[in-house]
Amino acid sequence: MAKLNRKGLVYANSVLAGEILEYRDGLIETYEFVYNDEYVKSGVPIGHRFPVEQLKYEFDVLPPFFTNLLSEGWVKFHQSAKARLDKADEFGLLLANGAEIIGAISIIKVEVND
Repeated sequence: MAKLNRKGLVYANSVLAGEILEYRDGLIETYEFVYNDEYVKSGVPIGHRFPVEQLKYEFDVLPPFFTNLLSEGWVKFHQSAKARLDKADEFGLLLANGAEIIGAISIIKVEVND
């Protein structure tokens, strides 16, 4: 059974838009994005692949919308070393650096209690 592993709050223009969640079942990771109830009333999607609806968007891999927010090249290498994360851990890098992403979207890490 998949267990919640890591979680981030997704902000759009400093307004809480929703949550991005990572679940782990053994070595398998899955992801889920869900809009905040209050944000749904605004009707403004965070991206065209995420229409504003009261449903869970579920994925077998971290969606490109989120991976494209990550740094590349030497900056990604530096950020992974500083956060002590594998540079292939895209969700970890997103949570570690998401508060300082350039643009309208930011991701804030939330501690998950077992």
